[in-house]
Amino acid sequence: MAYTTPQALRVYKDITSSSDDALLNDLIAAAQKMIDRYCRRTFEASADTTHYFDFSAEYVDGDTLWLDDDLCSITTVTNGDSVVVAAGERTTIPRNSTPYYGIRLLSDSGVTWTYDDEWMDAISVAGKWAWSTTAPDDIAQACTRLAAFLYKQRDAQLFDVTAIEAGTVLTPVGIPVDVRTALKPYVRP
Repeated sequence: MAYTTPQALRVYKDITSSSDDALLNDLIAAAQKMIDRYCRRTFEASADTTHYFDFSAEYVDGDTLWLDDDLCSITTVTNGDSVVVAAGERTTIPRNSTPYYGIRLLSDSGVTWTYDDEWMDAISVAGKWAWSTTAPDDIAQACTRLAAFLYKQRDAQLFDVTAIEAGTVLTPVGIPVDVRTALKPYVRP
């Protein structure tokens, strides 16, 4: 899924025709990739994927499995002994909001992280790996703004202007300052 739509971009840019929708879709995809790369995370997932974790100190710390990416929805957790860890035997870190960055086994469940033969890729977690199932509103707006900026670039070279004592220096723009400001709270450290 995309963080924004051609329709939202047409409204934002006051474009009345849908004749450029293929281009707008490409620009939205490019803007979304730029945002994900800048923030070092994905903000929206519509399908399940599986991540595998080594049974090592990097990921397993007592009763906690530390995740390698944002997770917004868990479908299945499979321990290293091929036994599914039921929802009632685990909780997420944090408990009440996404994205999750860890899975903790409940002390009264009697389950421990383990593996049989191979410790590498022993534990698997299937789910939606992203900030959320839909991008936050300010990320959608940032994507619309960035895609509009890219649309405008097709006709002219755009530059940020930096004033210095001797004059003005023109430097090419990557992500506009207002978009970077909107993204700043979401950048993964």
